[in-house]
Amino acid sequence: MRGFLYDAIMAQLVFIHGGDSFESREAYLNDLRTRDIDPFKEKEERWHRNFPETLGETWEIIRPSMPGENCDYEEWSIWFERHIPFMKDGVVLVGHSLGANFLVAYLSKHTLPVGIRQLHLVGGCAGTGTFPFPEDGSHIENQAKQIFLYHSTDDPVVPYTDALKYKELLPSATLSTFEDRGHFLQAEFPELIERITHA
Repeated sequence: MRGFLYDAIMAQLVFIHGGDSFESREAYLNDLRTRDIDPFKEKEERWHRNFPETLGETWEIIRPSMPGENCDYEEWSIWFERHIPFMKDGVVLVGHSLGANFLVAYLSKHTLPVGIRQLHLVGGCAGTGTFPFPEDGSHIENQAKQIFLYHSTDDPVVPYTDALKYKELLPSATLSTFEDRGHFLQAEFPELIERITHA
């Protein structure tokens, strides 16, 4: 029994985080050998870790920890599907970076058994590693009532041209362009919260 708080929940958000995907195992191993590390760096505060505080207790947050350091689309699909039975009608989906790529790839081929109230794609890459980028976004647009894209022109990880690919794929989406957000690793993202709670 989940109790009164669960019964009072008005909305649900599912967040799919980013990650690294490589074309081959050797490329992955080379990255492990050469990437810069800081073993003393503290975990930074990020907007997506603050959903319970920024959205409030009437929101249920599902944050699947997607499998693998070297992300694989098939593995992510299997794990994502394990979470679908917990989703409810009117869900809000948020994908960041590779998570955005995953959501468009998956939703272009599959139909969720629940309605998608909003789809938010933040700093999304347009195809990398084993993650395909769809050629047709009509099935995505048919499932999501509202679609929002967010990208910054100073993103050092995913070029802004990828945002234009998303906009071409999803012409009904609203594209918000920033100049100073980088790869959206800040502690706050008020524009996203405003749309989730008021759009």
